[in-house]
Amino acid sequence: MDGKTGEASSASLMIDLIISLDGYASAEGWPGWWGLEGPEYLGWLEQEGEKGYTFLLGANTYRLMSGMSEEAAAGGSEFSEEEGASLTGLAAVPKVVFSSSMQAPLTWPNSELVTGDAVEAVSEMKRTRTGPLSTLGSLSLCRSLLTAGLVDRFRLVVFPVITGRTGRERIYDGYPDVALEMVDSRTFDGRLQLLDYIPTVLSGPPGSRST
Repeated sequence: MDGKTGEASSASLMIDLIISLDGYASAEGWPGWWGLEGPEYLGWLEQEGEKGYTFLLGANTYRLMSGMSEEAAAGGSEFSEEEGASLTGLAAVPKVVFSSSMQAPLTWPNSELVTGDAVEAVSEMKRTRTGPLSTLGSLSLCRSLLTAGLVDRFRLVVFPVITGRTGRERIYDGYPDVALEMVDSRTFDGRLQLLDYIPTVLSGPPGSRST
């Protein structure tokens, strides 16, 4: 309960992304995390996983991440020990999957399927749930939620690579104009930069009549 109002606190929503310096989510031929994850960053990820997030994801991310999680649980050799532990642990985390083509029940444990409009569903989740919500990949879902003004935090971890020729999944394509108020920043392993913002969606550039 909110001590000031006596009303239940609503759930907060965070967009959480990893990006190259030039704004890509991944790159052809590069390993996960561009091969630059380190013990400090992986330890932080483990701590974040203990904060009770419910992850929101689309069908493509679900298929990718559930497959990787299952492979890691089976002892897949392509993952480091830290990567394997992180991927395997996702099975125990609550997940909400938005898809109009998939059918329940989903095979990845603790996964809830929502077939209706994602913006409406997340808006309802924010009103009726109390735990933190966070996206997992799912760039088109992130774009829709941000445009709808539902996002409370916008967090990036920037990896020190430029993937101009090989980059895939441009993060910001299709975004509205957004003002960002920085609320936290830190460096992991001397090379990865976390940037944490409160976003405000703008209808146009600051100072214009459309803002």
